[in-house]
Amino acid sequence: MGTEPDGALATENGWNRNRTQASLPEAFRSISVPAGSTFWKRMLAFVGPGYLVAVGYMDPGNWATDIAAGSAYGYRLLSVVLISSIMAMFLQTLAARLGIATGRDLAQACHDAYSPRTSIFLWLSAEVAIIACDIAEVVGAAIALNLLFHIPLIVGVLITALDVLLVLGLQKRGFRWIETLVITLIASMVAIFLVEIAYAHPIWAGSNGVLHGFLPTASLVRDHQMLYIGLGILGATVMPHNLYLHSSIVQTRRFERDAKSLRDSIRFATIDSSIALVLAFIINAAILVLAAAAFYTHGHHEVDDIQGAYKLLTPVLGATMAAPLFAIALLASGQNSTLTGTMAGQVVLEGFTRFRISPWLRRLISRLMAIVPAIAVIWIYGDAGTGKLLIQSQVVLSIQLSFAVVPLVQFTSSRAKMGQFANSRLITCIAWIMAAVIAILNGYLTYTILVHGMP
Repeated sequence: MGTEPDGALATENGWNRNRTQASLPEAFRSISVPAGSTFWKRMLAFVGPGYLVAVGYMDPGNWATDIAAGSAYGYRLLSVVLISSIMAMFLQTLAARLGIATGRDLAQACHDAYSPRTSIFLWLSAEVAIIACDIAEVVGAAIALNLLFHIPLIVGVLITALDVLLVLGLQKRGFRWIETLVITLIASMVAIFLVEIAYAHPIWAGSNGVLHGFLPTASLVRDHQMLYIGLGILGATVMPHNLYLHSSIVQTRRFERDAKSLRDSIRFATIDSSIALVLAFIINAAILVLAAAAFYTHGHHEVDDIQGAYKLLTPVLGATMAAPLFAIALLASGQNSTLTGTMAGQVVLEGFTRFRISPWLRRLISRLMAIVPAIAVIWIYGDAGTGKLLIQSQVVLSIQLSFAVVPLVQFTSSRAKMGQFANSRLITCIAWIMAAVIAILNGYLTYTILVHGMP
């Protein structure tokens, strides 16, 4: 297994600094790609990274925003879930393209392209996003443990620190072990939510039905509370730290560096992530549909946290297993997010600073930074405060998103940096429009929060 980056087709003249180290060196180029084999064998070699990325789009933070959206607005915010998922697919394709074509992850690219001052600012922004995501993982896993085993939330939060041992053990066994576990947990979540939807009997057609909910509405911009939750969904879906992660883990495949091999690798990575993100979209939409069918249509419009949803599911749906299945899927979601959060934190730290520390130590530090605010909120506001904390963490992710998207679009649109793999004019135009929309919406959200406060 090589740990030093190969020469890339993209010229190094487009960068202010040359590459000096591989991304995630313990897994770099550790999985072989059968050269000259059939399409399906090569495709299977690339299956995995997309599912690790997709995990971030179905973490406990997504659950909180989807439940709040479904119970308060019915199916109307399904359009935001759809648009956010399309954005995620598009941006993750750019992230994979950057990693494969340049041999750099997004953090390394920022370090090699920008001034030290700009690089440090982007690094701190990425760390804020990772902490916000970690808070959602910590609180979500603690809530699941509380619902299933009646473990106090504060104790559950402390237990989540032990997941460092699980991540470390899987990393030692090999990257495919992590991918297999993640795919298994995602499959279990899909199965559980198919059962939950069957229990809920949602309205599919009509002006108040599921299908109509996928059409955008102007009230999203006019209603401050709806915009707040909508941007929480955006932040929970197009997660900034996952752009760093995907640009790194596509480099775990040992593909050739000639033009045809790189082009094929980009295609396979795009297929992998797109299929995985479709599954993430199905789960996200299913959570919102479940909340709308179970709560909104029965007049429970104030269900804005996971615990409230759990308590009402069985009595409202009349299905004994509805609530336990819901909690099991939540635990799977929190555990899955833990695995990818660990790697994203390592990619960001090492890429921006060139500073290496043991993965278990990096994870422990990251966990402590999430545990402290989580315990403080539970201590001060009680269990009821966790719901607002989850949604607020996702809004923070949304506000941080532009600081990852703009560099990604800039790099992948540069022929000097990407060579022949630079974005076409059409892709570049779409990417910049997307980046501008995200920045404008988040700017408006920040302004309304400063003027009116948090909803």
